[in-house]
Amino acid sequence: MKFTVLTLFPEIPQAYFENSIMAKAVEKGIIAYDLVNIRDFALDKHHKCDDAPYGGGAGQLMMTEPLSRALDSVNAKRKRVIYLTPGGIPFTQKKALELSCEEELVFICGRYEGIDQRVIDYYVDDEISIGDYVMSSGELAATVMVDTIYRLVDGVISSESLIEESHSDGLLEYPQYTRPSVFKGMTVPEVLLSGNHENIRKWRLKKRLEKTLRNRPDMLWELRRTNRLSMEAQLMIEEITEHTAIKNCKKKQKMARRQLREAAEHSTDVD
Repeated sequence: MKFTVLTLFPEIPQAYFENSIMAKAVEKGIIAYDLVNIRDFALDKHHKCDDAPYGGGAGQLMMTEPLSRALDSVNAKRKRVIYLTPGGIPFTQKKALELSCEEELVFICGRYEGIDQRVIDYYVDDEISIGDYVMSSGELAATVMVDTIYRLVDGVISSESLIEESHSDGLLEYPQYTRPSVFKGMTVPEVLLSGNHENIRKWRLKKRLEKTLRNRPDMLWELRRTNRLSMEAQLMIEEITEHTAIKNCKKKQKMARRQLREAAEHSTDVD
């Protein structure tokens, strides 16, 4: 698979492609990349790539000519082109899996206030956002997408590592532990030391459900809506919610008793 990144600052993604697992994937020939400097396609000696927007307003836009020439240089019309923008569709694990099946992806890294709409209309296949926030650098957003996608390509990492990851099946990942078995007075859950694989599987499923229910209940609702929760998982959720309700009730009772005790002590002090 090949990643082609069009950018005003190629040195930003360059470091990513030259390190860690990505560097090994490139060395093995599983991943290829091309960093295209948009400034090389500017029309003046100063390599100017920004201009004021029609209609006025704050900031500058990336000029159409350098960007379109850079896109033409990589035959972008024949490839899947992605523009990173806060106004795009949300980037998800499902989208990453879809994109990992492409032979090549072309990323446009925006700067300034964005790019001319006509460039989007003519070249871009997907406008994608990595989150509900605004960054000054499209390069960082492109790197986030590349990192999420390339690891799903066959041969980059073991398929076993992808199983039960957060978002792989609609749930968040379970807690992980390694040596030592005791750290700052905290111990590893006994079930993980038991060697009983079935009990470990059940414990991990329960922890995934607990974490998803606590941090991303919307994901559980979606699984329920689409009937993708096993009966085992549904029973565990009922057990978890019942336990949580009892725990919260006890917490409220404890707080109420403390408030009554403090009120009584205050009354005694007044007398």
